[in-house]
Amino acid sequence: MFLSEKYTELYKNANRFQMSAVVDNTTTEKRQELLDEMRESMIANIAYHSSDPHVGLRLTADFKRYKMYLSDTGLFVTLAFWDKDFTENIIYQKLLSDKLDANLGYVYENVVAQMLRSSGNELYYYTFPSESRNNYEVDFLLLRGNKLMPIEVKSSGYKSHKSLDAFCEKFSSRISNPVLLYTKDYRWEEGVDFLPIYYTPFL
Repeated sequence: MFLSEKYTELYKNANRFQMSAVVDNTTTEKRQELLDEMRESMIANIAYHSSDPHVGLRLTADFKRYKMYLSDTGLFVTLAFWDKDFTENIIYQKLLSDKLDANLGYVYENVVAQMLRSSGNELYYYTFPSESRNNYEVDFLLLRGNKLMPIEVKSSGYKSHKSLDAFCEKFSSRISNPVLLYTKDYRWEEGVDFLPIYYTPFL
C-alpha cells in the first residue's frame, strides 16, 4: 500500500490532525465535506469538541475542533512505527508483549475510539484551562440516560488522573460514573471505575 510522505507524517502525529498538512487552500465547507466523506467511508473516527458538555452532546459540538482516529488500529500502529520501507516484526512482538519502550497512550486512545464507534457511540471530548500550561482534557464523553460518563484513557501512570478529577469537580451534577480505562484489572477508587481496556464495548 502506497502512502505519500504527507499522509505518513499525518498518522505519525496521531490525532493531532491539521487539514492543511494534506490539503492546501481549501474552504471551510470543502474541509467539512472531506471530513464527512472520511467518516462515512469508515476510514477515520472523528471526535468533536463539546463546548458545554450536557445532555444532547451534539447540540454543543464544535465542528471546527476535532480529533481524528484511524479506524484500523493495526494500520495505525504500522504507520506510527514506520521508520523505513518496512516495519520489522520485532516491533510488533514487543508491542504485543508490552515491552516496547515507547509512549503508547495514543495507540490505546485509538483502540478505545475504534471500540466505542463499533458499539454505536458518537465520539466527543472536552478540554478546559488548567492552572498549568497544559489544558485539562477528557478523552471521551458518553451520554448515559440524562448523565455524562467521562472517560480517560491511560497506558501508564494511572494513579494520576487530574483531568478526570477536575472535570468531575467542575460538572459534578452532570456526571453518572467517571471511568478510567487502562491496562490492569478492575478496581474502584474514590468514585472512579478503573476498567481494563477490553471492557470498552460494554460501557
